[in-house]
Amino acid sequence: MPPSTRLLLRCQRHARPQYTTLVTVGKRGYAVASTRPEIYDVVCVGGGPAGLSLLSALRSSPITSNLRIALIEGQDLQRSRLHDASPSSYSNRCSSLTPASAAFLKDVGAWQHIDSSRIQPYHEMQVWDGVSGARISFDWDSASALPFSSPKQNAASPASSTIAYMTENLNLTSALLARLDELGGVSVYDKTRVEDIQLGEETDNLDLRSWPLITLSSGKTLAARLLVGADGANSPVRTFAGIDSRGWDYERHGVVATVQLDGHGWGGDAVKTAYQRFLPTGPVALLPLPGAFSTLVWSTLPQHAAHLKTLSPPDFTAMVNAAFRLSPTDLAYMHTLPSGQASELAWREPHTPFDPQHISQRITDVQPNSTASFPLKMRHAATYTGERVALLGDAAHTIHPLAGQGLNQGQGDAAALAATISTAVAAGMDIGSTLALESYNAERYQANNLLLGVVDKLHKLYSVGSGPVVWGRSWGLRAVDGVGVLKGFFMRRAAGVR
Repeated sequence: MPPSTRLLLRCQRHARPQYTTLVTVGKRGYAVASTRPEIYDVVCVGGGPAGLSLLSALRSSPITSNLRIALIEGQDLQRSRLHDASPSSYSNRCSSLTPASAAFLKDVGAWQHIDSSRIQPYHEMQVWDGVSGARISFDWDSASALPFSSPKQNAASPASSTIAYMTENLNLTSALLARLDELGGVSVYDKTRVEDIQLGEETDNLDLRSWPLITLSSGKTLAARLLVGADGANSPVRTFAGIDSRGWDYERHGVVATVQLDGHGWGGDAVKTAYQRFLPTGPVALLPLPGAFSTLVWSTLPQHAAHLKTLSPPDFTAMVNAAFRLSPTDLAYMHTLPSGQASELAWREPHTPFDPQHISQRITDVQPNSTASFPLKMRHAATYTGERVALLGDAAHTIHPLAGQGLNQGQGDAAALAATISTAVAAGMDIGSTLALESYNAERYQANNLLLGVVDKLHKLYSVGSGPVVWGRSWGLRAVDGVGVLKGFFMRRAAGVR
C-alpha cells in the first residue's frame, strides 16, 4: 500500500471532529469544529481543460491511481460535453493544440475520446506585417530545407508535418470527461459553488491546521491534502493562498467568430493553412476547422470590437476580408462606417495590390450567434504553489491570444503537476508540502514567464504603425524566414518540442 494511502486511511479513521462554523483570520482562516469533513488527497476546483487533464493524468497513472480525488465545478458538467453536434456548426471557443499537448492527451488516454471529425490538423502558417508586408511561412518542410538548418534540428522535428490541431474546447472537455468516466474514482461536485476556504484545526486525534477546508454550497466540507486551483483568472483558490497576481490590461478586445470560406483552402483538405496578419490595432487570425470552416480571432480596439458585433453578416464578412487585404488606413476608415462595408470593400479591393495565394480564401458567411468578444490582459501569479496549494492554467497565468498558447500552457501545467505528485507519492512524501511541490513551480514558472514575456513584447512591437521600428521588425521577420536554424527553433518552441 502506497504511503499516501496509509496516511489517508489513518486520517479517515481518526477524523472524528466535526467542522462547519468558520472563523476568518485574514485570507486564511481557521475552522471551528461542528461538521465532519470528507478527507481527500487532491481536491481540484475547476472543471476546464487544465483541471480535467490533471485528474485524467492522476487517475491513469498506476502510481497515483489510489489517491482519493474530488472535483468541484460551479457549472453543470453535462454542458461541457458534445451532444449531437452538427457537422455544419462549430463553437466559437476553439483552441490550437500543439503536438506536445496532443501527446500528453494520448498518454493519459483522452485523445481516443476526441471526436476526430471535429478536429483539424494544420500544416502551415502564414504570418505577415500589415504595414510593411514582410512575411514568414511556418512549416516543417521549409524549415528543414532552408540553408543553415541542422541535422540535429531536423531530427527533433515532429514525425508528421502537423504544426498544431484546431479543436473546439467543448470537444476537448468532452473527451476528458469521457476518460474520467472510464477511469472512475473521482468524486464530482458539479453545479456546486465554493462558499469558503479556510484552514482546519488541531484536535486530540487529528491535526488539520495546514489543511484547506472547502465549504460547498451544498453544505459539504472537504479537507484537502493538496488543493488545486484550476478555477480561472479570478481564482478563489489563489485568493485563499494569498498569492498575488500581477499584470496589465492591453486595452484591446478579442473578437471571435466561426466563419465559412468559399473553399476548403488553397491546399484542400490535405494541406491546411492558418493565417495571421499583424495590424497596428492588433493581429487578426484565421485558423482552419474541418471543411470550409475557420475560427476567427481578431484583436482590436474595444470600440472596433463593439462595432463589429453590430454589423450585418455581409458587412461583418466584408470587414474580415478587408482585414486580410486592405491597408491599415483603408481598414481604419471602414471601421468608422455605420454600415455598407460590403460595398465599400468591393470598391476599394480592386485598387489594393495583394497576392491572393498568400492569404486565405474569401470568407462568404459568418455562423449565426457566433460573434463575441472579450477583453485581453496579461496576468501572472507571483508563485504557483503554497502550503498545500497548487495553481494551474488561467489561475496561474493569462496570456494574449496572438500566439495561441493559452490552452497549451495549461496542458503543460497539468502534465508537470501530475509528474510532481507522482514523484512525491513514489518517494513517500506529503504531496501537499512545499518541498514536494517545489519542482512543479520551478519547471513551469520559468517556462510560462518566458512565453508571457515574448508574447507581450510582440504585441507592443507590432502596435507601432510607422518609423524605424517597422523597418527593424520587418528585417527581423525576413531574416528568420530565411534561416533554417532560427525558424526551426521558434517552431519547436511553439510546438512544445525540445
